[in-house]
Amino acid sequence: MQTLRSLLTPVIRGMASSAFWLVAPLATAATFNIEQPEHHGHWQSMVLALGDERHVRAVETHSYSDATFSLNATRGVCDLPWLEMRVTLEQQQGESKAVNLVPARLRIDEQPIVETMAEFITERGDDGFYAHFYLSDISTLIDDMRQGEQLFIGFEQEASEPWYMTFSLEGADGAIARMQSLCERPLATETRY
Repeated sequence: MQTLRSLLTPVIRGMASSAFWLVAPLATAATFNIEQPEHHGHWQSMVLALGDERHVRAVETHSYSDATFSLNATRGVCDLPWLEMRVTLEQQQGESKAVNLVPARLRIDEQPIVETMAEFITERGDDGFYAHFYLSDISTLIDDMRQGEQLFIGFEQEASEPWYMTFSLEGADGAIARMQSLCERPLATETRY
């Protein structure tokens, strides 16, 4: 397992002086209950629940000890999934803010590189640092993830070297299929834990 905390410190410092600073209020961090978790190789699928709010997630937690990569969707709008990367920081964050918007590249195995933007976000009371990706064709990327072996991500850092990460796709097909099924399943059929 690799650790990202040492890599992330200069990234956060670099963002503080960046011309791309964006400060926007975000929802306060909330802790969701994990329901119906299931393992799929290096991936897992689950329901995240808080009151009546339900999200579904396919997540890879294997490649790094302090980072995850996930595909997420919200009940009722299953056709609008989003990609998220989370890195665990050493302390909980004091405020919710969009820290930066940076060019990013995604690539599945030898497929063409997908050029996009990633928004770096912190949430008050949460020890995570999040990257949300803006994608015009997420369906093709999801199909490639289900058939691929590795997901490569690169983040531009202005004058510094790009920051690269690699996540395993072993089990992504099963996790994504189950996540999509859980998203479409009527709420009445869920088992509460």
